[in-house]
Amino acid sequence: MNETSHIGLLPNGLADTLSPDAGYESASIEGLMSAFASFGYDRIKPPLVEFEESLLDGPGQAVGSDMFRLMDPVSQRMMGVRPDITPQIARIAVTRMANAPRPLRLSYGGQVLKVRASQLRTERQFTQIGVELIGAPELAADAEVVSLAWRALSDLGVGGISIDLNLPTLVPVVCAGLGMAEADAERARLALDRKDAAAVTGFDNGIGELLANMLAAAGPADKALEKLLALDLPDQARIQVERLAGAVELIRVAAPGLSLTVDATEFRGLEYQNGICFTIFSRGVRGELGRGGRYELSSGETATGFSLFGDSLMRALPAAANSQKVYLPEGTTVEQADAVRAQGHATLQGFTGSADAKAEAQRMGCSHLYVDGRVQKAD
Repeated sequence: MNETSHIGLLPNGLADTLSPDAGYESASIEGLMSAFASFGYDRIKPPLVEFEESLLDGPGQAVGSDMFRLMDPVSQRMMGVRPDITPQIARIAVTRMANAPRPLRLSYGGQVLKVRASQLRTERQFTQIGVELIGAPELAADAEVVSLAWRALSDLGVGGISIDLNLPTLVPVVCAGLGMAEADAERARLALDRKDAAAVTGFDNGIGELLANMLAAAGPADKALEKLLALDLPDQARIQVERLAGAVELIRVAAPGLSLTVDATEFRGLEYQNGICFTIFSRGVRGELGRGGRYELSSGETATGFSLFGDSLMRALPAAANSQKVYLPEGTTVEQADAVRAQGHATLQGFTGSADAKAEAQRMGCSHLYVDGRVQKAD
């Protein structure tokens, strides 16, 4: 292996993003941020690295195992590279913006780094884009963030969007209401999350049948909710399902045409959520585009929001097109070049003379060239 090939190697899960993909990703992120701003979400920018205890506060407790740690040579305190931006937004909300009027609407977009990748997401560094709606316990807030995710992605050009609604706290509430022992409740939760119908039906006293019916009540939102509401659920569990049904009604109004499904027994990837949650998919795209839902800040405030994953987002969009540039042969004046750019073209200035300007334009990857005072195609 020569020296050049050696320095080109990158750690697993990390990659260079080149043109035109890098520019396309940046433009897509800005498109999403503009959509968020149109709904009143103010953009903020937390640092890439913070003190470890700050990143682990509140919802950050659930992502500690994903965090790279390092020693700050100045303060001699442990620091962490953020694996998730949501805990940082929560920190800002309860400290620097503690006195800001509620509900507080914030948006963000930045890089995150994780210790390990997953089978569905092989990237360890990617862009996280999202919003947080803080201090709004109403169902209308849940409907707003779900419909905003759908609208922003649709406007960007993502097709085949579906959103799967989840209740990660439902199964524990059901198990507690049925008086199940802690070990049995954990076994039931794992069996339901793994969609293991055989294991679910192994519980006695009618519990297995109820859990199996909960497992079967997954699919299109209206049918799934009808099945869940028909079950003999403990009172607190029924309240959660009725709340979800109310949110679905509001989402239908705010996002007509959105494909909604419900899986009330799903909880993987929803480590710090404690209410209505959701996962965003696009037909034909590997993995989820994003996740969102209810969680609690360290101050006790309730919040909801969503995060989109830049790597999945790029797979959901049409392939990036090569940018169109106009080749300016040597001798093109500053005034002429400015006039070409004023027409909306990107330019590439030639520094050496060439007998065949068209061939030089093609060699440099330009789609057009400037000849005799006008722009023409280079092919």
